[in-house]
Amino acid sequence: MDTTTLAAFLAVDLPLVLTPGADWAFAISAGTRGRSVVPAVAGLMAGHAAYAFLAVAGLSVIVARSPAVLTALTVAGAGCLLWLGWSVLRQPVAAMAAEESADPSRTRVMLKGAGISGLNPKVLLLYFSLFPQFLRPSTGWPVAAQTGLLSVIHLTACTVVYLAVGVLARTVLKDRPSAARAVSRVSGAMMIAVAGFLLLERLAG
Repeated sequence: MDTTTLAAFLAVDLPLVLTPGADWAFAISAGTRGRSVVPAVAGLMAGHAAYAFLAVAGLSVIVARSPAVLTALTVAGAGCLLWLGWSVLRQPVAAMAAEESADPSRTRVMLKGAGISGLNPKVLLLYFSLFPQFLRPSTGWPVAAQTGLLSVIHLTACTVVYLAVGVLARTVLKDRPSAARAVSRVSGAMMIAVAGFLLLERLAG
């Protein structure tokens, strides 16, 4: 693949990554609660990486064309977002921080992050609808290799942005408990709003 194609892909992909959504909300929430945002971002990227693997393997086409599978994935993802959003809204930031300090294991945080991105059908559709526009079979590169390269670029952009969002939230809000609570509530509301949008859009479709 030539650098012009890769630059064009990054120019389209980066604004999507920079658009706040459920991943942003979870990174911000992790930044205001935990000692490190790395487990949360690692979990988010695990979900993205799973879809990257599906895209490289060509299975994303099958999933995207199956209404039943896509509906089940949407409902599961929306349910996860609703539960996490409600948990963030009802639980004060201070209590969450105490809970994180009491539990040194980061597995639960990673699993939550993986659930946020891994159960989000929008991520799968991004791979399915955006990536094909930048694949160039005529270049001699196997389609799987091209998809893999685009996936690496996308995953790198997500990692950098989500880490920056989480660290910035922790740095700015660390000594501002009232602001941290406000951001936490906004993050929870964003998760619930995204969940509702996914369900409504799927039912309307």
